[in-house]
Amino acid sequence: MYRGLPKRIFDLAIGLVALILIAPILLLVALVVRVCMGSPILFRQTRPGLLGRPFRIMKFRTMSAGVATDDASRLTKTGRLLRSMSLDELPQLFNVLKGDMSLIGPRPLLMQYLQRYSREQSRRQHVRPGITGWAQVNGRNALSWEEKFRLDVWYVDRVSFPLDCWIMCLTVWSLLTRRGISQQGHATAEEFKGQPAS
Repeated sequence: MYRGLPKRIFDLAIGLVALILIAPILLLVALVVRVCMGSPILFRQTRPGLLGRPFRIMKFRTMSAGVATDDASRLTKTGRLLRSMSLDELPQLFNVLKGDMSLIGPRPLLMQYLQRYSREQSRRQHVRPGITGWAQVNGRNALSWEEKFRLDVWYVDRVSFPLDCWIMCLTVWSLLTRRGISQQGHATAEEFKGQPAS
């Protein structure tokens, strides 16, 4: 079955080739972050992986270390530029090689969101989180949380090699058009607070 060993082999093969090809870009972005924002260069945070198991995600740092608590105030000009081109996500290729993540899958969100999911939404944790996914190529942060989770679960139920290849192609197009980088009125994505009380 593709979602097991074949998908892992796909991740390793494509991830390793991608890391080799973009090594100069990684070095350049690291230098830019170091010069413009100082240390640390990488941002690490605990996120839920397969079946909710925690792992440390890696990104290039895009926010200042100031006292401001909201993302809009902490997001630097350099960070905004990196996010607009998704360059901050590139270090996650190392997470893919380690087996924490897949190239394709639902995006790893925050640990505190796990307890806020409905039973249906929690099924997004039944596969490894991805650098890109079905929700990302269908609107990314411009989508509502309900739409993102619906698309994530749709992917979980239909994981296949052709679908992953299609998502990779759509990801390239999304990066070129820079669609859905942030939600309207928010620097990044609005916090998920769970389902409204009925």
